Amino acid sequence: MRTAIPITSRPLDLVYFVFFLVHIPATLLIDLQALYPPWLIPYFIRALPRLYIQMSNDPLIGSVLGMLGDSKPFVWFKTFLAVEALFQFPVFILGARGLWRDSRSIYVLLLVYAASTTTTTLPCLSVLLATPTTSAQTIANKIVSVTTFQRSLLLSSYIPFFVIPLIMTIDMASRLSKLVTTGIDAADEKKAS
Repeated sequence: MRTAIPITSRPLDLVYFVFFLVHIPATLLIDLQALYPPWLIPYFIRALPRLYIQMSNDPLIGSVLGMLGDSKPFVWFKTFLAVEALFQFPVFILGARGLWRDSRSIYVLLLVYAASTTTTTLPCLSVLLATPTTSAQTIANKIVSVTTFQRSLLLSSYIPFFVIPLIMTIDMASRLSKLVTTGIDAADEKKAS
């Protein structure tokens, strides 16, 4: 049995670990409110997305929470939130635990999570980039738009949730490839002897 290396000695794993820990409250307090029954959400927690939308005018969260006037909710985004609730959220906990313990058996789950998250975050970034910039015309026509500051804020909060899983996808695929190669080589040596 191999000795676990402390997480502080594994820089990428430490980044993933912190990423999962930060993601847990953000998911519970903001992202998943679109899925909770309204009566279940205490007022002070319901205020968090309102403050966030007032600051960022996030067209994704704002639409699924019905906070952007007549804008139609992105059904596909609400589906992504369901994936976040049912698959990604448990991975945050299991992944953090596995990384803390330096468990190589967590690599497969992290690869699946990371590839899925990278894939679901890319369309979100596309929406943010395609959202019109606020102007007199967008205001007059009540078109959901963002200021340059809001777009920068949104991109700075969404891009890490794309980049870190993208890096994790490549990293976990590489780690698994090495483990598979080591296993194949060991099996070949055993057959040869």
